[in-house]
Amino acid sequence: MVSTPTRPKASQPRAGKPESPKASTPAAPRPTVARPAASRPGASGPGASGPGASGAPGARPNLPARIRGWYRGFWSALEGNGTSRNGSTYYLILGSTLALTAIGIMMVLSASSVESIAAGKSPYGDALKQGMFAAIGIFVMFVLSRINVVWLKRLAWPVLGAALVLLALVQLVGDEVNGNKNWIDLGGITFQPSEASKLALALWMATVLARKGKLLRRWQHVLIPAVPAAGLVIGLVLLGNDLGTAMIIMMITAAALFFAGVPLYLFGFAAVAAAAGTAVMAITSSNRMCRITSWWTGQSCADGIDANYQATNGLYGLASGGWFGVGLGQSRQKYSWIPEAHNDFIFAIIGEELGLVGTVVVLVLFAILGAAIYRVVVAQEDMFHRVLAGTIMVWLLGQATVNMAVVTGLMPVIGVPLPFISYGGSALLMSLCAVGVVLSLAREQMAPAIRPKRMLKFGTKKAGKTTRTKTARKRT
Repeated sequence: MVSTPTRPKASQPRAGKPESPKASTPAAPRPTVARPAASRPGASGPGASGPGASGAPGARPNLPARIRGWYRGFWSALEGNGTSRNGSTYYLILGSTLALTAIGIMMVLSASSVESIAAGKSPYGDALKQGMFAAIGIFVMFVLSRINVVWLKRLAWPVLGAALVLLALVQLVGDEVNGNKNWIDLGGITFQPSEASKLALALWMATVLARKGKLLRRWQHVLIPAVPAAGLVIGLVLLGNDLGTAMIIMMITAAALFFAGVPLYLFGFAAVAAAAGTAVMAITSSNRMCRITSWWTGQSCADGIDANYQATNGLYGLASGGWFGVGLGQSRQKYSWIPEAHNDFIFAIIGEELGLVGTVVVLVLFAILGAAIYRVVVAQEDMFHRVLAGTIMVWLLGQATVNMAVVTGLMPVIGVPLPFISYGGSALLMSLCAVGVVLSLAREQMAPAIRPKRMLKFGTKKAGKTTRTKTARKRT
């Protein structure tokens, strides 16, 4: 008995149908092409297209997958993966900064004109001063944006030393305004050294922490010399009775240590120490305790002083603005209801005159600025660049957050200006210089063909030629 070979299933005839003569010949094997998992029937996964899969036509992806997709898409867009080369980050930082500065000059003119007229001064005086400092600051910002940030390391120690000397001079020859001794009069122009110390400390800490590098895993190298130098700056600012500026400098110090990769458990000890120190300073000052109790209870202090008067009228201004505001220049609260409305409480005037829309525009501009600087921070591989950019980001956004929280009643009243918008030449100048440093880092991320050219090269070409000459000599 001879057994006949069986045919493959694909070539066997169906039941009930006669087999054709052609079917008896073995069929040639068909070439198989590997299909991707996303197109195979029954494949599972986010990209599956089989029956019941989330990517099939007419089928909607499940909610967790969609949330994960949105989350990844949000961080990808925020970090600017692949889009920083076209200059978007650079121009987002530049555009939002210029827009905030322009809004600030306009609102300083509107908020300060009434009190200037009442004092017998020109209604345009404060706005012209602010515009002058803005022009100087924008020029310095563009200069800093065209240089290599690495060269700023040479200025770290001299700049910090100069800031400490100026802070010490404030206590000797400085002017006291509203209980705070923070200003030095330079030929009719007042300058606030504590604002310059913010940028000086950020540059110095980035330089020192970058040199230490991996040694920062040990707490001894974290403390020395970074923490004592920052503590000295904070102490000199506190001697001038300016707790608000001291809080921002503490924030700058913490940000520099964080972006340098300091172990997180050290921040717990630092937070406890900072909270204890803040509590001691609040308890030992009747003015600070009055502000805290007035904010917490909404009532006047025991001596009849209403320390919450400015914040209460600021809320009245925000409430009366409605959706679109009462109109530019039409604020009622700036008629001495909010003392010095063009300074720390200018955000309330924005809400009153431009309404909720105006405040949202300011918030969106700060959000754009923060997101663009964040793109610069996450793209840095060098520790000096990362610490410097991250510290500047925390400084500007943290100060803006504190100011808005005070105006909206979420925090007690402390003297912290709104960056780029509040009146103050030294604050505006230093903020624009800080943005110039970040712009220099953003410029390096751009494609060489569209990258703005440097203004100052500091002998880079010469150094390159010397290196090439030495290499040629060795080869010969």
